[in-house]
Amino acid sequence: MTSQAAPQMKTQMNKKVFQLLVDNTSGVLSRIAGLFSRRGYNIESITAGVTADPRFTRITIVTSGDDEILEQIEKQVAKLVDVRNIKVLNPDDSVYRELCLIKVEVTEKSREGLIAVSNVFRANIIDVSQTSMIVEITGNQNKIHAFLELLNGYKILEIGRTGITGLTRGDEDVVWFDD
Repeated sequence: MTSQAAPQMKTQMNKKVFQLLVDNTSGVLSRIAGLFSRRGYNIESITAGVTADPRFTRITIVTSGDDEILEQIEKQVAKLVDVRNIKVLNPDDSVYRELCLIKVEVTEKSREGLIAVSNVFRANIIDVSQTSMIVEITGNQNKIHAFLELLNGYKILEIGRTGITGLTRGDEDVVWFDD
């Protein structure tokens, strides 16, 4: 007698970018990260920085899950006391950027090739030593991934990435708080 397993339904995993405006208070980032940790949600990227108004911090979080999980994340984050505003940054009407620093081992021969590849991607050489160079590249994740792919022939010593930060295009959904 053979048993047939029920067909497994694959859950569609989606990625979402949330932008939060939060009170600029100590521990706010920890409380947000703690919510993700307690609920078992994954953070792929998180960036935070003070806004033009020093009372507030803008936090950009990239996370993934099925539609139900992403909806739950949005609802749970919105309930946090420090969170003043939450919105989803849709790729079609937002601008995303990431900064990446890459330390590459170089020789006298390989140095020129690395400079040429960096120039094509409008990356900046920000440090040079006898045995290594540090390249700074800013752009969307696809650009950074493509640049890293072209560095396959080089020995990458270290990589530092900031994670995504973004803003919606235009001025229709700018959030203002009264003084």
